[in-house]
Amino acid sequence: MSVFSPDWFSRTFVMGILNVTDDSFSGDGVGVDVGKAVERALQMEKDGADIVDIGGESTRRYSKYHADASAPKSAEFELQRVLPVIAALKQELSIPISIDTYKASVARAAVAAGASMINDVWGGQKDSEMFAVARETGVPIILMHNSEEGVESEVCDEVVAYLRMISDEALEKGVRFEQIIIDPGIGFAKTTEQSRLLLKHLDALHVFGYPILLGVSRKSVIGQTLDVPVEERLAGSLAANVFGLLNGASILRVHDVRETVQAVRMVEAVLGEKEC
Repeated sequence: MSVFSPDWFSRTFVMGILNVTDDSFSGDGVGVDVGKAVERALQMEKDGADIVDIGGESTRRYSKYHADASAPKSAEFELQRVLPVIAALKQELSIPISIDTYKASVARAAVAAGASMINDVWGGQKDSEMFAVARETGVPIILMHNSEEGVESEVCDEVVAYLRMISDEALEKGVRFEQIIIDPGIGFAKTTEQSRLLLKHLDALHVFGYPILLGVSRKSVIGQTLDVPVEERLAGSLAANVFGLLNGASILRVHDVRETVQAVRMVEAVLGEKEC
């Protein structure tokens, strides 16, 4: 198997979100409709996505501040949702597929079916076998900050310390340095103010030397800051993602691929101009 291993620092990559769920916070889940999932993924590719991230379980309950938290799903449930979509997309999609899961058995099966990345919102802390899957498959793995209790101390210090802990554990368990991508976990177990502060100081994560993924698209930090519902968060999402790009995010995980790609390419074009 040829392992997906791009130069994450060469440009900004856009990861399109494909929720094969019925209870996505953003209201864009396609449920069990494989045809609709394939159609949406192909549209993301056409719109300029570099990666499609497929998730079979809503992560709403992992925010301490979500009132409408969804119930946890079994590995079997996730596999029934994601494997048919991955199998179908492998026949038609030319960009890599990422599997959004914290369960090692789901990650292993998804990679075997054709996924090229693992996106773990618990950073290997919910399933002790996740690092073994990453080691054995050699695929990139996204390790995110998360917490059951919320962040009570200085958010930037806690996130840096947590990401250091889990990335060091990954290395100790045989995951290669170049496989690791880190994610500050905007909106996960964080207040609106903490999420904004973390976004403001995103460059603090460069201390590790890992690529940074930013997932802020349509999140409550945008809704609460601008007082807008989820369907009106495009402008705020673009602003937050451009800020992330300018502060060193390598990957932007988004719902609105076409608009984000255009914003990214515009910023990159300006940054690439010669000096006056």
